[in-house]
Amino acid sequence: MPASQLLILDQKQIQQKIDRIAYQILEDNMDEEEVVLAGIWERGYRVAVRLQQVLEQIARFKVTMMRIDLERESSRLMAKTNLQEAEWAGKVIILVDDVLNSGKTLAYGFGLFLNTPHKKIRTVVLVDRSHKIFPIATDYVGLELATILKEHVDVVMDVEGQEDAVYIS
Repeated sequence: MPASQLLILDQKQIQQKIDRIAYQILEDNMDEEEVVLAGIWERGYRVAVRLQQVLEQIARFKVTMMRIDLERESSRLMAKTNLQEAEWAGKVIILVDDVLNSGKTLAYGFGLFLNTPHKKIRTVVLVDRSHKIFPIATDYVGLELATILKEHVDVVMDVEGQEDAVYIS
């Protein structure tokens, strides 16, 4: 870790945040038969996998994983998923990302579901930086963090040789 990085969350704290979010998801969806965790590749998907692991232990509903690959640099919505539309239609969708900065990534993620009927869509972020320029609200948040625009929040999860952590630089 370079000296310019400050540890914000360690491995234990990350797991505590994920556990709490999983229980909030459970509470909000007690009567559901299935919930689709739509993780934005790559780090959002990693958070979604962790949520899936906890939910499978505590929830009665089925958890279906969905991977969303977004073209982040595009000025238009360009995305691919590993599921067909019929596999998420009419279900609860929980859109998952690691860090909410401007809201563009989550807004693009929402775009995938606009023309498909669903029960509800909720959002999960591990860290909310509160610099939104898109009208995005987060439903489940691990940590709200006041930062300046020049600072960068880096989530390290499931990276070989590195312990899970959240850094700010």
